[in-house]
Amino acid sequence: MAAPRFHDLEIAAVRSETPDAVAITFAIPEELSETFAFTPGQYLTLRAEVGGEDMRRSYSICSPLGEARRRTVGVKRIADGRFSGFAQTLKPGDRIKVMPPQGRFTAEIGGAHNYLLLAAGSGITPCLSIATSVLSGEPASTVTLLYANRNSSSVMFRDALNDLKDRYTTRFTLLHVMDEEAQDVEIMNGRLDAAKLETLAHHGLIHPKAADAIYICGPEPMIRAASSAMLAIGVPEDRLKFELFTPAADATPRPAPASTNGAARAAEPGSSVEIILDGARRTITVDARADTVLTAASRQGIDIPWSCAGGMCCTCRCRIVEGAATMDENFSLEPWEIKAGFTLACQSRPTTDKLVLDFDAQ
Repeated sequence: MAAPRFHDLEIAAVRSETPDAVAITFAIPEELSETFAFTPGQYLTLRAEVGGEDMRRSYSICSPLGEARRRTVGVKRIADGRFSGFAQTLKPGDRIKVMPPQGRFTAEIGGAHNYLLLAAGSGITPCLSIATSVLSGEPASTVTLLYANRNSSSVMFRDALNDLKDRYTTRFTLLHVMDEEAQDVEIMNGRLDAAKLETLAHHGLIHPKAADAIYICGPEPMIRAASSAMLAIGVPEDRLKFELFTPAADATPRPAPASTNGAARAAEPGSSVEIILDGARRTITVDARADTVLTAASRQGIDIPWSCAGGMCCTCRCRIVEGAATMDENFSLEPWEIKAGFTLACQSRPTTDKLVLDFDAQ
């Protein structure tokens, strides 16, 4: 299968959601309809030149299944966020490079499910897609959404959420938690942390152990706290689903072996790295003391797929077919993938004279 590539898409609409967040809708040409097919929960990677720098950022799709030839993402301005600030200036008719949908934080539609969604801030975007798609596509399913924000003015997609609540009165439960604005029900005030989740479960406002899956999306500390709380309540670990885009300063990466698919050694400067991409083979030189495969490839004019460059998103996932490499960090690859020889180009440094990486491998 070919590696994902960027496509030039036109912006069909831009809608203000909060004072610091917008929903950006892309028009999908008919010939790219299959390319941009998605599963609820996946994200798009946007690419643009901002201040003279080639930048890429990933934003979750908030569109439901069935929205023909349109894909919408929500972008919230973050402090000192150059790309998120740039995104606020986009307008209908502008064009931007977009990579087809990716991501593992997904809900396959079909059957009957009871889902619990825990979202904070802009983490609502994939949860909105999942909730809308499940409720419309699975008539016997139920969804509970617990959504945390600072105050009412920071709630993204308020109208869409209220519409879901009115349309699916018996199958959709919407709960807001605010930490800077008092609500009528005291228990819904404060931060969405482990203590709050345990209290809500104790009072029967959420039922984690009855959920078929729990989707958690928000800042990394919230994801960690919510995951720990769910495990403490007794939810099996395999029912917890989350996806990271930016780690916290103290985030703990998943364990990665010292090397993959070969005996490791301290690679001398000038390791030969052969890249298999879209069926073609190109060779670059990588000094493992100074560069990862991604940084070396970029410097030598080879555009391999990448998005976050932080070991989070798996866009640069590839398989080692010859040689060995070590990863600086790993937040996303599962143990079985590492065992199967997969690595992340943005974190990989060769530990053998020759390294062959297949980006077409699945």
